Amino acid sequence: MPFAHPARSAVLLVAGALLVTGCGSGGAPASPGAEGTAAGYPVRLDNCGQRVEIDRAPRRAVALDQGSAEIMLSLGLADRMVGTATWTDPVLKGLEKANAKVPRLADRYPSFEKVLDAEPDFVGASFLYTLGKGGVAPRERFAKLGVPTYVSPADCVGKDNSGDGDGVRTEPLTMESVYGEVRDLARVFGVPERGEKLVGELRARVERATAGADFGGASVLYWFSDSQGPYMAGCCGAPGIVSGTLGVKNVFDDTKEEWPQINWETVVDRDPDVLVIADLTRRAQSAESAAKKIEFLESHPVTRNMTAVRKKRYVLLSGQAMNPTIRTVEGIEKVAAALRTYGLTK
Repeated sequence: MPFAHPARSAVLLVAGALLVTGCGSGGAPASPGAEGTAAGYPVRLDNCGQRVEIDRAPRRAVALDQGSAEIMLSLGLADRMVGTATWTDPVLKGLEKANAKVPRLADRYPSFEKVLDAEPDFVGASFLYTLGKGGVAPRERFAKLGVPTYVSPADCVGKDNSGDGDGVRTEPLTMESVYGEVRDLARVFGVPERGEKLVGELRARVERATAGADFGGASVLYWFSDSQGPYMAGCCGAPGIVSGTLGVKNVFDDTKEEWPQINWETVVDRDPDVLVIADLTRRAQSAESAAKKIEFLESHPVTRNMTAVRKKRYVLLSGQAMNPTIRTVEGIEKVAAALRTYGLTK
């Protein structure tokens, strides 16, 4: 997602009991509180350029991005979580009670100190930036304290994050990366069967959303945030999954940037059939909520005559549905339903 990049301070504290490769090894309990070696451990993962080794199921996990938090909660792991952070939306429907049991460390990025105060034994994030310079803290700082970290593969596999923006896709993202993250986290916590169940449910929802419809020919635009320098989706991130699954055209599929900033004159020239709009609850940019975005579109002299604006062809999505998360499936479902409603099927 488009970031506003805050600076972070840090402090060295002793925290965590789990191990990253190169930090040593110890006995793994079969379950929280039990002694002995647990089946399936250690879990070893090649994750976004780092080798991670986990000797026992986490008991005090922190999820530093909403996407990571919702996967853990969906896997029934609330009782093993001690903190979440960086939220753009209300929690996924059905997870409200579980989420209420987990402390929210910050609505955006918490400080490194705040995370360590929770005494985590595992830290997960959806974005490399979150566990990088300028985010909460680089992964190496957690590793020095014996706390393993995990970053969503969707933010690093087939993606170049070396620039100043939100990255460039070197190959299109697919739901398999998201499913892989679900399976990885299920293995880390020793509940692989829950991971397979969740993946099966997500696949079934995609199949239902696309059954019996041909959306070919429809054009869409994905607007995440900001009205002054709007962030629109490029070809190949989570919105690309939505477009590819439904067989529609993203009017900015000619750029591989994840979230390029595009001027409104160019948007008007592309004149999409449908506008897919992020409805955010955060307040980091201008025009975060869908209501503010629509108000801008319908009042601005450059945008108010666009086809989608005149016909009020809007699809409102959570920010998480536009990120590579389990809620990308929600994006597929809602865009498919809107295309049917607007008569844009063959």
